[in-house]
Amino acid sequence: MRRFLIVGVGLLVVVAGLIGGGWLWARPDQPAAFYRSAVAEGAPGTLLAVEPYDLDVPEGARAWRILYMTTRIDGTPAVASAVVMVPEAANGPLLPVAWAHGTNGTAPGCAPSVVGPFNNVPAVAALLAEGWAYVGTDYVGLGTEGGHAYLVGEDAARAVLDSVRAAAQMVEADISPRTVVWGHSQGGHSALWTGMIAERYAPDVAVLGIAAQAPASDLPALVEGAQDGLFGKIVSSFLLYAYAQTYDDVHVEDYVSGYRGPLLRDIAGRCAVDARALFSMAELALMPGDLFSTMPEGTPLGRRLEENIPVGPFDMPVFIAQGMADEIVLEPVQTAFAARLCADGTNLIYRRYEGLEHVSLVAPDSLLTGGLIDWTRARFAGEASEPDCAG
Repeated sequence: MRRFLIVGVGLLVVVAGLIGGGWLWARPDQPAAFYRSAVAEGAPGTLLAVEPYDLDVPEGARAWRILYMTTRIDGTPAVASAVVMVPEAANGPLLPVAWAHGTNGTAPGCAPSVVGPFNNVPAVAALLAEGWAYVGTDYVGLGTEGGHAYLVGEDAARAVLDSVRAAAQMVEADISPRTVVWGHSQGGHSALWTGMIAERYAPDVAVLGIAAQAPASDLPALVEGAQDGLFGKIVSSFLLYAYAQTYDDVHVEDYVSGYRGPLLRDIAGRCAVDARALFSMAELALMPGDLFSTMPEGTPLGRRLEENIPVGPFDMPVFIAQGMADEIVLEPVQTAFAARLCADGTNLIYRRYEGLEHVSLVAPDSLLTGGLIDWTRARFAGEASEPDCAG
C-alpha cells in the first residue's frame, strides 16, 4: 500500500510539473527594451523613436520599428509601436498601405512586431511590387504598456491614423500621409473605424479608401456565434476582459461565474498566434458549454458592443471581402451588415469568395489578392469607385 501511495504521489508531482511547465511555456514573450524607451509626450502622431527591424522582412525590402504618440478614447496620451516597411529600391514619396492587424491577443508580448508582423497580411509581395510602403501598427498595449482595448473601435483607429502621421516624419523613408487602410478580422473592424473617424481625428491624413477583410462587424452577433468554437471562446475572453478594463459599467463577474473567471483571465493573458494557444484550448476543455453564464444582450456589455459596431458614415470608398466558408465571422452576418451599409448610402463594394475560410481569405494565393491590389491602385490614382449595392 505504501508503495502504491508513493507511486501515486510521484505521478501527481510529475503531472503538476508538466502543467506548470506548460503554463510557463505558453506565456507571451516579453517585449524588448525598445518598447519602453520613449516618454509619452507630444501631439498625437509624433514620432518618438526609430530602429532597424528585420523579423520576417521579405527580400528586397527595408523595415524599421517605430514608437509614436497616440491617444486613448478618454483622451489619455499613450505610446504605440508599429512596423514600417518600404521596397529597397523605391524613391519617395511613397504611398502607404496602413495595415490594421487581426487578433493576436491582449498582452504586450502578443504584438505583431514581437511575434511576427506579416501573419495574415494579404498581398505583401504584391504591395511591395507596386512600390507602396507598409505601415502596420501594433495598437496601444501590444508591445507597449497601457492595456489593449480589444475591439474598441475608436481606440484602435486612432493608433492606425497616428501611425501614418508618424511614418510621414521618418527621415529613413519618404512616406506620404495619403493612405489606403487594409485590415483583417479584428483589424477589419479597426479599419472601418479608421474611416469613420479620419476626418474628425486626423484631417491631415488623407484616407482614400478602406479595405476590410472578414471584418468583425456586427459584434453582438459575432459574440453569440463565437460560443460554439474554441477560438471563438478565446476571442470572447479577450473581449470581456478588455471591455471590463475600458468601460466602468462592464464587470467580468456579471457574465462568468465560479472557476470560469480565473481561467478566462489566464486565457486573456495569452497570445492566440502560435502553438502556445493550445494551452488555452486545453483550459477551455474544462469549461464545456457556453462561455458566458449571462449573455451580453440587454446588459452594459451588450450596449458597449452595439456602440462599437462600425456603421459609418464613411467619406471614402469601402471594400469588404468575405469568405463564404468563414468559420469565425459568418457570411450571413457579414452580408446583413453590408446591406445595412448600402442602405445608409455607403460607397461599398462587397465581395464574397466561395470556399475561402477566415484565414485562407488572406493567404498569399487567395483570389482576393488581385482584386485588392487593383482596387487599392485605383484609390491611389484618384479614380472613382462604383458601388455594387444594387447587387
